[in-house]
Amino acid sequence: MTNETFRIDRLREFVASMTRLVEQAGEDELRMLAEGGELLGALVARDDWLPASFAHPHPEHYQQYLLHCDGLERFSVVSFVWGPGQKTPIHDHTVWGMIGQLRGVERSTAFAVTANGLEQIGFEISRPGDVAKVSPTIGDVHEVANADENGVSVSIHVYGANIGAVHRHVFDRETGAAKTFVSGYAAPTLPNLWDRSKE
Repeated sequence: MTNETFRIDRLREFVASMTRLVEQAGEDELRMLAEGGELLGALVARDDWLPASFAHPHPEHYQQYLLHCDGLERFSVVSFVWGPGQKTPIHDHTVWGMIGQLRGVERSTAFAVTANGLEQIGFEISRPGDVAKVSPTIGDVHEVANADENGVSVSIHVYGANIGAVHRHVFDRETGAAKTFVSGYAAPTLPNLWDRSKE
């Protein structure tokens, strides 16, 4: 697919819809997850809009590309890209989030933080078109892995903050000890949603 064939307008329309939603219901987590999940599901139902430079895997670790951040940092849209067999550490988010599967297959393993450390409490397999949700209210600690040992996995994440600037935690698998981190982003650029000259 060449750059000229990408339907970047789909991402632009999603950003506009999320902006309207956060203005109406930004303090209502359940509504943000319900209605935002529907918007994200519609976005990832079509795989013709994500520019290739924001779906490029790294040979050693997963990538986190910023696609859009609301001007008031009320939400951000990020593409996560995993090469074969790559995975995140066990981590939290501290804000609501939605994960829409665009390409490949991912496995999310959920954990509870207890007095005795981490307890695995379940897992989900996500395939293209699926949308999963996280938050401190409904469950926020997980590990995400590319479930395909041979292919690349891409998912689109939407968070209730500028997730690359949020102080979050990674957890030691054996002890459950938490360590603070700020993820940042894998690239210094964003896709240009606003140039309509080629449409």
